[in-house]
Amino acid sequence: MTSIAWIGLGNMGSRMSAHLVSAGHEVRGYDVVEALRQRAAGHGAVPVGSVAEAVEGAEVVILSLPKGDHVREVLAGAGGVLEHAAPGTLILDTSTVDVETSAWSHGEAGSRGFRFVDAPVSGGIQGAAAATLTFMLGGDEADVEHARAIVTPMAGNVFAVGEATHGIAAKLVNNMMLGISILAMSEGSQLAKQLGLDPKAFFDVARVSSGDSWAVRTWYPVPGIVPGSAANENFDASFSAMLCHKDVALAVAGAEATGVKVPAATLIRDQLQRLLDEDLGGKDCTLVVREASPDGGVEGWDGR
Repeated sequence: MTSIAWIGLGNMGSRMSAHLVSAGHEVRGYDVVEALRQRAAGHGAVPVGSVAEAVEGAEVVILSLPKGDHVREVLAGAGGVLEHAAPGTLILDTSTVDVETSAWSHGEAGSRGFRFVDAPVSGGIQGAAAATLTFMLGGDEADVEHARAIVTPMAGNVFAVGEATHGIAAKLVNNMMLGISILAMSEGSQLAKQLGLDPKAFFDVARVSSGDSWAVRTWYPVPGIVPGSAANENFDASFSAMLCHKDVALAVAGAEATGVKVPAATLIRDQLQRLLDEDLGGKDCTLVVREASPDGGVEGWDGR
């Protein structure tokens, strides 16, 4: 059994930490939202009232936070992890942040005697619930192997992708590709409709042909075709437009910094931004399908 401090008990963190409890680990969980702490208690975690209390005596600290600013504050702010955890503690950051924040985290933690692995995940809420997430681990080889043993109960796949920041870099590039796949799927589904094709018949062709992708098989944006599609539930989010925009925007920023040209990623970023501008950031990212519709309306969405 390992003593684990879990910081951030939202949609991902609450589900992920529950698998560690089931695997026999002791998990102390903290979130700024009291209701989330109590929900985690229902999964067997021990709710605590501060970061300091969570990390006291912990062998491993795991972060699952919304933004890079939150990661920096939780790590190095007053009352943070680096102030209260024991030197040598392994810290895993499963958050999706910018590469610069990840590099800062590695440097700040290492300079104070801690071990740090960037450990972002792919698979969303469904993967977190089913323990089928893909973990991408970046850091010192020995630390990564320790991290692998910790995350395995939450994972379908675990990849050691390289040195510090390579985990988050892999996550951002992967989600940029997902965004582009959503763009292609959106345009294809709407063109098929306007050409008079039966949606199910076209989907059956695309999923076994050159138009196939994970997005097509999992999130096809037409109701009644794919069981897990948000189109079946008025585009309520499984992966929100807000979070998808964040990931793609971080990837585009990385491309701009390195001189890589990513026009398709820029386009889907801008389409997602329009959802945010209309207060639809909480809807599913696949609602960008409306961008391809001749009149902006799509099956399965009531316009709100």
